[in-house]
Amino acid sequence: MTPNGTRLFLLVCADLAQTRALGTAATRNHWRMIDARDAENALAHLGTHDGMMLDAIVVAPDVSAQCMADIVSQRPALPIIALTEAMPNALAALRAGAIDTLAVPASPEHILRALSATVGNSCPVAWRSFSEKLDCRLGFEDIVGADPVFRTTLAKAAKAVRSRVPVLIEGPPGVGKQMIAAAIHRASPRGKRPLFHVDCATASAASLDSDLFGHEQGAFTGAFARQIGKAVNGNDSCLILENIDQLPATLQLKMLELVQFGRVHPVGARAAVLVDVRIIATSAVSLADRVRAHHFREDLYDQLKAVALTVPPLRARVADISPLARHFLAQIAELPTMHPVGITSAALEMLNSAPWPGNARQLQSVLLRAALKCDGDTLTTADFPSLATQLLGNIPSPSAHQARDNSVALFAPDGHMRPLAAIEADVMRLAIGHYHGRMTEVARRLGIGRSTLYRKLVELGISDAA
Repeated sequence: MTPNGTRLFLLVCADLAQTRALGTAATRNHWRMIDARDAENALAHLGTHDGMMLDAIVVAPDVSAQCMADIVSQRPALPIIALTEAMPNALAALRAGAIDTLAVPASPEHILRALSATVGNSCPVAWRSFSEKLDCRLGFEDIVGADPVFRTTLAKAAKAVRSRVPVLIEGPPGVGKQMIAAAIHRASPRGKRPLFHVDCATASAASLDSDLFGHEQGAFTGAFARQIGKAVNGNDSCLILENIDQLPATLQLKMLELVQFGRVHPVGARAAVLVDVRIIATSAVSLADRVRAHHFREDLYDQLKAVALTVPPLRARVADISPLARHFLAQIAELPTMHPVGITSAALEMLNSAPWPGNARQLQSVLLRAALKCDGDTLTTADFPSLATQLLGNIPSPSAHQARDNSVALFAPDGHMRPLAAIEADVMRLAIGHYHGRMTEVARRLGIGRSTLYRKLVELGISDAA
């Protein structure tokens, strides 16, 4: 970030048109972009004054994995977002050190959203969804989860399958709202028709208007050809409106007319178009709260909530974490160039202990990254170093007055992170002292077996005599 607070990123791309478009959008969204046409220029920029203030790097599909690896070796803490054309390329980019990938073509707005999510993320683990890159067509019977509240939500969704009324699915990011919406469509009489998606948070009001409702040729400057909106293309099918809470106020009346009467008004058209499209809307926030704050039309909300579903966060269904982890690993094993990997009980216990603010989507991303870097056939706690550090940093001290003596330092005096082995050793000593040398209790509280505990004590050179 520059001294005046402007966020700064480096684009490695030889396509001049894409470079100009992204640069213009970046300026509108309070970013500054540095243009590097090739890998050699990108590496040279890293040592410049601006290069030392970079917040992130975006690389085009033609940038090699070796170039990304070279960037990581010079600036390991600098996040890289790779634009990729196919699944094997995405996996290669992640192996090389990219923190996220976006399938091309990706709009400038989409890229900037990914940049903002990456740079604004304080967690050391990338959470962004890889589910859109995993071709998993799940039906209700395939969705993993035994939590009673979650199963009740699924049962309610299954009952709505044969109806034509709108469905509103609410829940925090990453809980699986889009998965449930897609399952409703697939199980419905419209399930053989293509499914259409629109994310209401990724574009300007004008772009969203055209994407949803379409426009006529010459309707506005730049409308060189007629565009059919997804509401019309989705006739006799289903339209999923992601982040409906972000629908601009200028489009809410047009959406109400679509939901209530099946009428679509393309920009510049003389007459409305009648369609039969089922609407499934998702929201990461309470739409009722948006109504009370006068940011969303109450009459539109009343129409959308004909079937209202709320998906619980992952932290409320801890018993589902282990089955989900195994399910995601089975999915990951089916990806090109990947191989099956198992996971140890200790690693599963670590996953069960994590807070997962990014929910199932974060769990999936963490497992993918661990599987990409795993050389063996089983994931252990050592394959989740960032997660381990996060958990160790959140260990509560026994009491307030002992907090200073019994805390675990994550940073060295020079401001850099301490090695994980040193942190782990401190936690072991703390646990042995706190439980008065009762090693069975120490092992149980740390979520590992006694044999694993003793092996670690030997490896770390720790006496078990508290």
